[in-house]
Amino acid sequence: MAAVIGAWAGLAVMGWALLYLPHLPDGFVYESGVPQRGDFVEAVYISMVTLSTVGYGEIVAGHPLLRLVAASQAVTGFGLLTATVSWILQTYPALSRRRALAHRLNLFREAAGPEGASSLDPRHAAGLLESLAGNVASVSIDLLSFHETYYFHEVEQRGSLPATVTYAQQLASEAQASENKELRFAGRMLDAALEDLAAVLRGKFGHPGTTSSAVFDSYALHHRHRQPREPNTK
Repeated sequence: MAAVIGAWAGLAVMGWALLYLPHLPDGFVYESGVPQRGDFVEAVYISMVTLSTVGYGEIVAGHPLLRLVAASQAVTGFGLLTATVSWILQTYPALSRRRALAHRLNLFREAAGPEGASSLDPRHAAGLLESLAGNVASVSIDLLSFHETYYFHEVEQRGSLPATVTYAQQLASEAQASENKELRFAGRMLDAALEDLAAVLRGKFGHPGTTSSAVFDSYALHHRHRQPREPNTK
């Protein structure tokens, strides 16, 4: 993200500097005592000051057309700053939703124990699984909308979706094998949400695998929460 933002700012500064360069120094008014220079460094300085909307005022455009160009760059700089802040502020809620889903799966595993969803009342379990399906769908949308969030790796497994998503698969399988109609439906919903997530990981981030389980194994391995499987030599 820092590289992208830096590239935006750097290209904008250089592009506008090339517009100013042919008009230096005659096209600008210099404050008394400020040396008049016509090199590229001077053009970059004027461009940086204008883009950042600092506007020291010791060098200002004199020609009417240059004044319009400088004003346009200032507006562009304000838009760049706004876009940068908005991008950052939108990224962290997406990360929080992913971490929250991982925490919910861990809490479910600890509370339900080895029996899983079968230890709960079927209607209660169905409601929980439908809620988890909605959370998984939100994570899929976040990955499509904010691709950069994929590359944020969690240090602790408790907050890492790659380390816990296989448990969601286990819950979906158990629910679909239930005799309760509502629980089976919730299991199918969760399974469909997981299939969509696997499709996003396969299509957008290149994880191999023809099944969702294989994709999630690759996902966990890429995020360093699972060791590579030893090849079968038998």
